Amino acid sequence: MNINSFSMLTGLAFQGLLAAAAADDLSQHVDVFMGTQGGGNNFPGAVRPFGMVKLGPDLLVSGTDSYSGYLPTGNFSGFSMMHEQGTGGAPKYGTVSQLPLVGNIGDPLANVTVSRSGTDAASVGYYSAQTGDGVEVELSATARAGIYRYTFPSGSQGNVLVDVSHALPSFRGQGLGQRYRGGNLTVFDDGHYEGDGVYDNGWNEAPDWTIYFCGYFDTTATSQKVYTATGSGESVEQQYLYATSSSNYTRIGGLFSFSESEVISRVGISWLSTDQACANVNSEIPANTTFASVVDDAVSEWNSKVFSKITTTNTNETSLSLLYTSLYFMHLIPTNQTGENPGWTSSEPYYQDIFTYWDLFRCSTALMQVLQPTAYEEQIRSLIDIWRFDGYLPDARSSNYNGRSQGGSNADNILADAYIKGVRGAVNWTDGYKAMVKDAEVTPANSPVDWMASDSSTHEGRSALPDWLEYGYITPAYSRAVTRAVEYAANDFGLYQVASGLGITDDAEKYLNRSRNWRNHWNPSQASLGYYGFVVPRNTSGFIDTDPLNDSGYWGDAYYEASSWAYSFADVHDMKHLIDLMGGNETVVSRLETMFTDGASGSSGTIFDPSNEPMFNIPYLYNYANRQDLSVLRSRTVAKEKYTTGVSGLPGNSDAGAMQTWLLWNMIGLYPVTGQNTFLIHSPWFELMTIDLGDDKELQITSTGGDGNGDTDIYVQSLKVNGKQWDKSWLTWDDIFAQGGTLEFGLGPAAANWTTGEVPPSPASE
Repeated sequence: MNINSFSMLTGLAFQGLLAAAAADDLSQHVDVFMGTQGGGNNFPGAVRPFGMVKLGPDLLVSGTDSYSGYLPTGNFSGFSMMHEQGTGGAPKYGTVSQLPLVGNIGDPLANVTVSRSGTDAASVGYYSAQTGDGVEVELSATARAGIYRYTFPSGSQGNVLVDVSHALPSFRGQGLGQRYRGGNLTVFDDGHYEGDGVYDNGWNEAPDWTIYFCGYFDTTATSQKVYTATGSGESVEQQYLYATSSSNYTRIGGLFSFSESEVISRVGISWLSTDQACANVNSEIPANTTFASVVDDAVSEWNSKVFSKITTTNTNETSLSLLYTSLYFMHLIPTNQTGENPGWTSSEPYYQDIFTYWDLFRCSTALMQVLQPTAYEEQIRSLIDIWRFDGYLPDARSSNYNGRSQGGSNADNILADAYIKGVRGAVNWTDGYKAMVKDAEVTPANSPVDWMASDSSTHEGRSALPDWLEYGYITPAYSRAVTRAVEYAANDFGLYQVASGLGITDDAEKYLNRSRNWRNHWNPSQASLGYYGFVVPRNTSGFIDTDPLNDSGYWGDAYYEASSWAYSFADVHDMKHLIDLMGGNETVVSRLETMFTDGASGSSGTIFDPSNEPMFNIPYLYNYANRQDLSVLRSRTVAKEKYTTGVSGLPGNSDAGAMQTWLLWNMIGLYPVTGQNTFLIHSPWFELMTIDLGDDKELQITSTGGDGNGDTDIYVQSLKVNGKQWDKSWLTWDDIFAQGGTLEFGLGPAAANWTTGEVPPSPASE
């Protein structure tokens, strides 16, 4: 072989390796801007799986809340290290910020913003934006540090403002806006800076919390100055390169100026100390680390830890984008803060930024257990440790503070679901059960008082327990009474499951009986659209009439963010009894069909609302009435019509990935019943999907007769589970997840009567 032939073959081989590498890079299917508009509130910046740092832009439009920092319009107020993912309520974080500026800056702490030029660009592990001053800003991140690359216009003076007082504002007028409370900043002789900021409030109404930071510029600054600004006064340059403030009236910041066009900035954060923040950045992004290598490492980590968990032979780019983008956004929070807990010293893992279990317990945590069994066990251990030191399990938690609880104590559902599906390892289930009993038996103090629901605590536990324990129902003396009642019943069912497993028989019987108390809110005479029987408010004198089509409310109302049409179907652990109350299978099927009928409520649209978590179970409940085909039809229609690629691709607020995990379960062809060992079967999207379950186990899902895109042949004709013919519309964790397994679907264009076996279990209906 001559040298030219060898070179040609070598080149072809290299091209083949590049093609193979691209095929293995599943991040190419991720659209980080999907769901950033239209109310989805997704965070599009740079982040690692469960990372503390979520580095991205903060856009300011007066009157518009920027929940994740991002807005499609407005001016840049900063590029900050901390954000939440897909949340509502009110913005949280937007702290540890930098802002690039050009030219002479007269008043750097005068709430300076810069305009935007062009359209931001981003991919996994990377974010890029252009300011109106011509500065290119590029961002990437590790778990606890971030890297900025600024390219200033040639010949200009480039500046970077470090504003300690910067945090995301809220304009909703609900008293939930974050407040800067003070801080510290010191610039050292070598040019690096350290400090901390203190903030409070946000959606969880948190008291003061402190975040520490440590920053380095890998380019020598021509000048570095520290400023303070009091009230609305102008910035005052400090004689020395440090400033401290214990008041929100005195802002502090630093301005670093550069003559070179490219400036690299590396910043670490810590909840413990500036020393730890410096250790974080120097271990994760040491000096002279190239920007490109941080991006490459981020892509590699996402591929190995997340995207490779689900693989498919499907080639439809729309479906692949929905699949891997959904996997991406479900892994942004909770935040793995192990070793960074400012509240107590413990050998247990520590995860926070839970927003919220009210949103996540129905289907998100179940998928986390499937895809990330190690991290999920750590999250369960973390929950129990929070109870040990804070006194209650969190329903929501941010800035290391519990709050707010919208309905029940839904961490109980999470623990019960993990227990019944075999999570053991290093979990102390004796303590886990004690934590659940605390929720079930001890009313939390109503302090601080939530002005939107001042009747009882909204920060943890079950604050309507006095009624629940005395009457077996909840009176209107407590806000969100019906929502709490149906959720308390489900919470108590969770205690029954764990008590049964631990052999605590008296408790098991008590909590099973209490799990049926939702029935005490059932008014068989309440009518809507010709159907009778709904969960309604009640007091000691009897039921209170409502309008099921219009009774959805908010914090101070009987129903929270969904109507009695939805909440009447909430307690699936007692589904057989519910079907009997509604009048049998045919009536239940008709009632469910009415929820999907356009205009049934008298206005455009359907009663079913795909944007709201209390509706998540609804499309799959047909299985209990032996109409699995309608579960397929309704859930697939919702998935295909309400979820799309692009910036407005979500039907509503992501809620920390809740929407994305609902879609992922639809692709898989199963739906989890929280707190039980049951998965409802519908139909998968793809001809082949393989799920890595860890420990060399996998679940392989195949379908024949489908088109791989799931748009035509969607109805199940036959199913084999682990090679054996299956005739039930449900299966259990042990069937396919505990040791792995196979699902072989035969699909076709019309419904088939293949579910001749027993319907899904209703444990509380015995």
